Amino acid sequence: MLQQILVVDDDAYFNKMLSAFLGKNGFAVHSALDAKKALDHISMSVPDLVLIDFKLPDLNGLELMELIKEKSPGQTMILMTNYSDVRTAVRSIQLGAFEFVTKPVNPDELLLTIQAALRQKTRKKEKGAELKKTSNKKKFIVGKSENARKLWEHVQLVAPTKMSVMILGESGTGKEYAARMIHEFSKRKDKPFLATDCGALSKELAGSALFGHVKGAFTGALQDKKGLFELADGGTLFLDEVGNLSYDIQVQLLRALQEQKIKRVGSEADIAVDVRILAATNEQLLSAIENNHFRLDLYHRLNEFEIMLKPLRERQEDMAEFIDFFIEKANTELDKKVIGVDEEVLEIFRNYSWPGNFRELGNIIRRAVLMCNASHIAKTHIPDAIVLENGLNQVATKLQVENKISESLDLKLLQEETEKEKIELALAKTKYNKTKTAAMLNIDRTTLYKKIAKYNIEA
Repeated sequence: MLQQILVVDDDAYFNKMLSAFLGKNGFAVHSALDAKKALDHISMSVPDLVLIDFKLPDLNGLELMELIKEKSPGQTMILMTNYSDVRTAVRSIQLGAFEFVTKPVNPDELLLTIQAALRQKTRKKEKGAELKKTSNKKKFIVGKSENARKLWEHVQLVAPTKMSVMILGESGTGKEYAARMIHEFSKRKDKPFLATDCGALSKELAGSALFGHVKGAFTGALQDKKGLFELADGGTLFLDEVGNLSYDIQVQLLRALQEQKIKRVGSEADIAVDVRILAATNEQLLSAIENNHFRLDLYHRLNEFEIMLKPLRERQEDMAEFIDFFIEKANTELDKKVIGVDEEVLEIFRNYSWPGNFRELGNIIRRAVLMCNASHIAKTHIPDAIVLENGLNQVATKLQVENKISESLDLKLLQEETEKEKIELALAKTKYNKTKTAAMLNIDRTTLYKKIAKYNIEA
């Protein structure tokens, strides 16, 4: 099947000449003399490439590119102009143009540019298909530890229900990943899954982002717009960092959950929606509730079922499997063939604190795969800071063991001393936030307070 090219140029003679030239070189060519006809054509049939003249009778080329991008986000485009303007060139590239060419056009050079653009498009399609194949092959990684088994059981248990789920965990522990698992195993899996970071929504625009707005609702609202609730209708909406929503938005969110209805900003009309909410935070919302920063009734509505994700440092049994997963992913992206990591690297990873959790591990593996020219990732391929921390930890552990043996052989006393040290360390890491410390230690706050008093810890 011939590749389709749409030529958009108001110069009828030039348009006809260029179309004939491209036709002789094996393309199926369509032409339009203005932006409206071009958009009408794209609405009926999306071409493989669009050649656009900058000066058109109804719109300029950049304006047309913006409209084409809305209709066909992945459209390959080349801009042609008599005006050798650097700003126009930069803007055209920003809008997704493959290249910027000036008139008079050299036909042979233009042909080479078109062929290069289409080759790039083909490579992107092939890479996308390969990534999809890989993701389908190993879409979710579960792990083999008791922690992983419980998480998997909880996901399978709650996924088929309509319950709202609160996913708790430190930054980088895979909260959106867990939300996608729940969606994929739910009855809504064939409907949309949308995710948003509530921390990135400004107070002024959060309402519009979630619930949409009508034309004229505020400065810049030039047309009606659907929000995430309407776009996710029938499916799942994941609200990350939900604790960052303003109080006004919390009220609207509670109404949406209770009544399954929303109002667009600037409108009084109710819109019925059927959306399942999955929420997440790396902050303890109970603390925010105590400080009147988060509504208690909304918390209970979001937290019909709770899933706690353990940090990577507490999932050492699953480390090898996570490493293999990220290596496979990096191999596909970077076109490499790394098999695994050396035993020395595995041991270093197991002793590292992983403050960035799975996100940090994925980034380090990706970098190591890029640098690795052998079958296995070696110590030289990972950041020096990780290697250094591992060495310091080994020395500290050895000294601790020697000190404990010399000081006492009382096992109960040793256990209490270790527990005290762990509590003091956790308090320091959380800057003495009791709620976060209790979560880190996997105990409730009442127990934490008792142990602080027992060991006379200054907190």
